[in-house]
Amino acid sequence: MTPKAQQRKADLREKLVAAAEIRIDRDGVSALRARDLAKDAGCAVGAIYTAYDDLNALIMAVNGRTFQKLGWVVAGSIDGAGDEPPTRRLILMSHAYLGFASDHFNLWRALFDLQMKADDQVPEWYLQALKALFSNIAGPVAELFPNYSHEELDLMVRALFSSVHGIVLLGLEQRISGVPLAQVEMMIAQLLSQIGQKST
Repeated sequence: MTPKAQQRKADLREKLVAAAEIRIDRDGVSALRARDLAKDAGCAVGAIYTAYDDLNALIMAVNGRTFQKLGWVVAGSIDGAGDEPPTRRLILMSHAYLGFASDHFNLWRALFDLQMKADDQVPEWYLQALKALFSNIAGPVAELFPNYSHEELDLMVRALFSSVHGIVLLGLEQRISGVPLAQVEMMIAQLLSQIGQKST
């Protein structure tokens, strides 16, 4: 492939990701259609499949952007909060996570609604993005549980993330076991405060 052809392909990929991101954010991942994307990107439907193997691969590219933005929001929530107690930093990050999920619900859901076959490998970038997100949580958790081994800390980080994620998901979807959105922040703070107290 010539450098000019490579650049055209890269430009098309960028247009498709931008178009898919807008549509997923507005309508949800299940509403994504090749014909709509082709119109948005100004290309033929067939051109999509020269840029990406399938729509799932395109959705994964959008997810890469979303994970990056989520990571910035979570990390940014504790900028300048280094003197705050670890539980407070966890609460700040959790509230930032809730805010991102609430503001970009469809994009956030797409991160976890991966359409993968049983034998598919989880992409390395996805694992690295999760690792980066977990690393933000790991600092305060290590302060709360200084005697934990690396394995125990990793398990606690994942448990806390899963707990907060579940509360956010149920709250935003207004499921029977959820709570009104106005109380989700309070619920998260109560959970993390209790964990902080038990660590002392």
